[in-house]
Amino acid sequence: MTIQSASPDCIGIRAGLWSIVNSCAKVPRESRHLEKKARALLGFELLTMNVDLMRWIDRWTGVPLCFLLTLFGRPFLRRPPAGEKPRRILFVELSEMGSTILADPAMRKARQLFDADLYFVIFRRNAASLAFLRTVPEANVYTIRENSLFTLAIDTLGFLAWTRRMGIDTVVDLELFSRFTALLTGLCGAARRVGFYRFHNEGLYRGELLTHRVAYNPHIHISKNFVALIHSLSGPLDEVPFSKSFIGDEETVITQVAVTEKAQRDMCERIALLFPEYDRTRHRIVLINPNASDLLPQRRWPHAHFAALTRRILDLSDDMLVLITGSPDEAAEADQLKAMVDHPRLINFAGRQLLTELPALYALAELMVSNDSGPGHFAAVTAMPVVSLFGPETPALYGPLGKGIALTAGLACSPCVSAANHRKTACQDPLCMRALTPDRVFASVQSLLRR
Repeated sequence: MTIQSASPDCIGIRAGLWSIVNSCAKVPRESRHLEKKARALLGFELLTMNVDLMRWIDRWTGVPLCFLLTLFGRPFLRRPPAGEKPRRILFVELSEMGSTILADPAMRKARQLFDADLYFVIFRRNAASLAFLRTVPEANVYTIRENSLFTLAIDTLGFLAWTRRMGIDTVVDLELFSRFTALLTGLCGAARRVGFYRFHNEGLYRGELLTHRVAYNPHIHISKNFVALIHSLSGPLDEVPFSKSFIGDEETVITQVAVTEKAQRDMCERIALLFPEYDRTRHRIVLINPNASDLLPQRRWPHAHFAALTRRILDLSDDMLVLITGSPDEAAEADQLKAMVDHPRLINFAGRQLLTELPALYALAELMVSNDSGPGHFAAVTAMPVVSLFGPETPALYGPLGKGIALTAGLACSPCVSAANHRKTACQDPLCMRALTPDRVFASVQSLLRR
């Protein structure tokens, strides 16, 4: 997938910033070692981004910047022109790959209502998730690198030039009370700025930059919250709060992708490389996804539980084949799980396929057992059911929109993350995940295998 990154319009900006870096550090451009040292002196190299640092920056710099932009910049922000429909709608969702699937019904609704061109901005490491459904054309996707403060700043400047070059007239901020995306929304030049607004909620300040202030409802699924953002664009501007509309389940149906027979055959050959005895007509595949992003590691079911469950599945019959899925970075961890089970019909398949090839793998599988993470949502584009394991989050808000069963232990402390705490929990011992026993998950697996 070819993704557009920082725009050519920003070559001059980048060159200017590098000139400042080099002159401040007093080093020649040809010295790569000293150039790196200069970046470190300015704090760029040392501030390697991680989840906690991003949250810290979002709070302690985001709040005052939103206040200052509201105080001094709000009079200069464009207002929605009367009687004109949105024509070029930008969606902002940076940090969660699964959310691109959950937001797809809202994007399709926007295209249906306004016949508008769709655009998207996302962190570069998550951009491939947009290729599952291709609702947004590749050329209309802008990526921001978040690996360091330096690249984040450079690509943000590039984004502001890109939105003006694209002629964006409407922006829909899908993030829950992020100050960084509020600043992107306010500064991108769009006349219509849609997002979740705090109203009387404490601690969620991110300025007064929106033209369409939508009430975030934690009691309905997040996909319906996203659709509510789109509904606000067709309502009266003086409505408070947006969106006073009924959103039915039929509005959050995920489009199914067509997987070619060739793609399935190629995937079969890839499986046979690791398990030569594989026979598509005889073996039944169950997928195991033991991974969850570092954004919320408490979502991970214990490896010992995954190992116990895998043994039970393999013991069902000799035609069961279990594949551990994951990215290349997760292959070593998958090897640990494979060693714990030590069974010839357990295959470490992590890193053996591209993200966009997952539908072909899902088309071959009976089901998947997954932590609350991206693959559970990716599976919704196919008919494969998923047993999803929830603890810090609730499936009532973030459950996959495809077929399957969502399990939770129902502890009094669960869910412990929400928009109010910016999805950061104090929990260091996720008992809610350990309390989901292998026996209970296995019962759900059996019920799906019998269907």
